[in-house]
Amino acid sequence: MKNLLFSYFNTFDGLSKEVWWLALITLINRAGTMVIPFLSLYLTQSLDFSLSNVGWIMALFGLGSVIGSWLGGKLTDRIGYYKVMVISLLASGVSFILLQYITTFVGFCIGVFVLMAIADMFRPAMFVAISSYSKLENRTRSITLIRLAINLGFSAGPALGGLIIFALSYGGLFWIDGVTCFIAGMLLLKILNPRKAKVIEQAKVANPAEAFRDKPFMILLVAMTLFGLAFFQLLSTLPIFYKDMYQLTEAEIGLLLGLNGFLIFIFEMPLIKWLESSRNSMSKLILVGVLLTAMSFMVINLLGWIGALIIGMVLMSFGEMIVFPFSNSLALNRSIKGNQGQYMAYYSISFSIAHIFGHSIGMNLIANFGYSSTWYIITLIALLSAVFLLILMGMLKKEKIMPKES
Repeated sequence: MKNLLFSYFNTFDGLSKEVWWLALITLINRAGTMVIPFLSLYLTQSLDFSLSNVGWIMALFGLGSVIGSWLGGKLTDRIGYYKVMVISLLASGVSFILLQYITTFVGFCIGVFVLMAIADMFRPAMFVAISSYSKLENRTRSITLIRLAINLGFSAGPALGGLIIFALSYGGLFWIDGVTCFIAGMLLLKILNPRKAKVIEQAKVANPAEAFRDKPFMILLVAMTLFGLAFFQLLSTLPIFYKDMYQLTEAEIGLLLGLNGFLIFIFEMPLIKWLESSRNSMSKLILVGVLLTAMSFMVINLLGWIGALIIGMVLMSFGEMIVFPFSNSLALNRSIKGNQGQYMAYYSISFSIAHIFGHSIGMNLIANFGYSSTWYIITLIALLSAVFLLILMGMLKKEKIMPKES
C-alpha cells in the first residue's frame, strides 16, 4: 500500500508551484459557483418563473458562456492572461451578489448573460496561464491537475450549496458565491502576480496568424464539438435513462454518477503520465478516448442488464480522462504567444456549443425515437468525431509536426 501511494503521488512530480496555486484558485472558484446547479429551482420556486422562461434563461446562460470564452481569448492576447483572470474573478464576485436582487424575467436574462460572459472569460486565460507556469513536457499533466481541481470543485459545490440553501436560503448562496470569487481573485493577486511568480517566458510573435486559418486545429474543434454532443449526455439524458429503464433511485443515480468523479480522481493523473511516456501521438490518444466513449453507449444498449451501466460509466470515464487533457494540450501546443488566447477561446467555445445543443438533441431524440435508437445515434455522433480525428492525424502527418505534438 505504501509503495502504491508513493507511485500515485510520484505522478505529480515536476509540476511547478505556480500550477499548484492555479489549481487551488480554480478549485475555490469552481466550488464557489454553487448557485448554478440550483438555478432552475431558484427561478421556478423563488421567482415563480415558468418552465418556458427558465428555458430561455438557460439558453442565454449558454450564449453568455460562448461570448465570455471568445472575449476572454481576445483580451488575453491583448492585455495578458493574468489581468483577464483577475478581472473575471473580481467582476464575477460582484455579479453573483447583484444577481439575487434581479426579480424580473428580462432583467434576469440580461443578468445571467452578463454573469456568464464575465465568468467564462477566465477559462481561456487560465489555459494560457498553464503554458507560462509549466514546462512543455509537464503541460498535459498540469492541465490534468487543473481538471482535477475543476472536478473537485463541481463535486463539492452542489453539496455545500444544498446545505447553504437549507441554512441561509438562496440569498446566502449568491453571497457566498460572490465572496468565493473575491477570495480566488485576491489569492491570484497575492500569489501569482507575474512580478512575483516564476514564469516561463515565450517570445511573442508579431501579427500571428488567426486560429481559424489553422486547418488541423479547426478539424480538432469539429471533432471535439461532436465528442461533446455525445459526452454531455452524461449530465442530462443518462440520469433519466437510469431512472426510467432501470428504476434507480436518486441516491443510486448519484452513486453511479459519483463513480465518474471517483475514477477520475484516482486514475487520471497516473494514466496521463503513463500515456505521456508512450510513443503514441496526442491525436491517436484522443482517438482512443473518443472510441471508448462511443463503446460506453453501445455497451448500455447491447448488454441490457444493470451491470452494463457500471461498465458503460467506466468506459466513458476513461474516455473522458484521455480526451480532455490531450485535446487541450494539443490545441495549446499549436498556438504561439500572441494568439494563445484565441486558440483557447475557440477550444472552450467548441464545448460550450456542445453544451448548448447536446442536451436538447438528446432529449428530443428520446422523445421521438426512444432510448435504444437514441444511444445508437449518439454512438454514431461519437464515431463521426473519430472520423474527423483520423482526418486530423493525416493532416498532422502531412505537416510533419508529429514530434511537436507528442
